[in-house]
Amino acid sequence: MRPRTVVVLTLVAGVLSACQTTTPEERRAADEARCASYGFRRGTDGFANCLQKIDLDRSAERRAFRYGYDGGPWGWDKPVVVYR
Repeated sequence: MRPRTVVVLTLVAGVLSACQTTTPEERRAADEARCASYGFRRGTDGFANCLQKIDLDRSAERRAFRYGYDGGPWGWDKPVVVYR
């Protein structure tokens, strides 16, 4: 592959990845809307617990991605088995 093509593909990937980020305010609003859709009212303990569980789930997903689901670094050191 030519160096120019690699540079163009890298730039396109960078631009597209920048489009998918959300601000903390947008994330908080989405989390609040999600808890409200479950029937929790703002200002109650149930609403606060719902927000906390969403945050804990998000942290667990980050850890699982970072350290890999099987405990290895990123989980890439394990063989991949595909079942049909």
